[in-house]
Amino acid sequence: MLRFLARRSLGALVIILLISAITFFLFFALPSEPALMSCGKNCTPDALAVINKNLGLDQPVPVQYWHYMTGIFAGRDLTVGHCPAPCFGYSFSNQQPVWGTIVDRYPTTLSLALGGAFVFLIVGVGFGMIAAARRGTVVDKLFSSLSLIGNSLQIYFVGVIALGLFVSGGLRILDEPGYHPFTENPGKWFMGMLLPWLVLSIIFVANYTRMTRSQMIEQLGEEHVRTARAKGLSRRAVFFRYAWRGALAPIVTIFGIDLGSLFGGAMITEFTFNLHGLGRLAVSSVTETDLPTLMAVMLVGCTAIVVANIIVDAAYAFIDPRVRLA
Repeated sequence: MLRFLARRSLGALVIILLISAITFFLFFALPSEPALMSCGKNCTPDALAVINKNLGLDQPVPVQYWHYMTGIFAGRDLTVGHCPAPCFGYSFSNQQPVWGTIVDRYPTTLSLALGGAFVFLIVGVGFGMIAAARRGTVVDKLFSSLSLIGNSLQIYFVGVIALGLFVSGGLRILDEPGYHPFTENPGKWFMGMLLPWLVLSIIFVANYTRMTRSQMIEQLGEEHVRTARAKGLSRRAVFFRYAWRGALAPIVTIFGIDLGSLFGGAMITEFTFNLHGLGRLAVSSVTETDLPTLMAVMLVGCTAIVVANIIVDAAYAFIDPRVRLA
């Protein structure tokens, strides 16, 4: 297992480096000039040259990339002072340390991702299991229809309807969405994130309901499940000990990918509910041509995804004994 994790970690590091290099070099292929953002309206060639030097943009692109990546692990000296590790540089738009911005924004994204994932995993998998156990009945058709409707909806549409109905409209049973630190007021944190969690989970619940149902039906038709029935095991034991365990692997795979993506920022949900997380920061860094911030968000997002995939691969050994034996 340790050799497997070491091999996967090395491969993940290579993937992160490739993504960082592609993002960095594609940025300089854009027809924009980041120094102009800091230069102002009355910009002169001399002032532009000074800003390019201060930002390190006067050096060749490979040299800039090398300094950027080494600064993450060892820190680096910039014209504004020493940037300690992990140094992601200073924002082109507001000249603030990028790492400090990431640290400020990440609790919002983390709260949104974990809460939303908990809701859609429990509800989606639960609905799928019920639909599979009641295959062909009214309950199965009801859950299948709801999942199809949920999969057709969009977050920006459902979010606006939910805000108008539960916050500012007739019912007014929920607080205004917003992030409040959990350590300061857990109740306010929960109520502020409840509506974003529910809206975010709608589409995911639909996907997990359909996937769980199809996997459970497939597992219930396997030979080892039929053998367990023939041996006289109860329906509950067959359903949970054999069919459910066999259906877990693909569900865990998709869950790891979805959770890693959410850790990188849920852009539409954050914009809909005015949450200042990594997704909103990523969009603003693109529109403002802010390379240091964009690079930091990209690295945090891709790291979350590859780490989630490594954890999922390691979980296979506990879910399926055949993987452990292999």
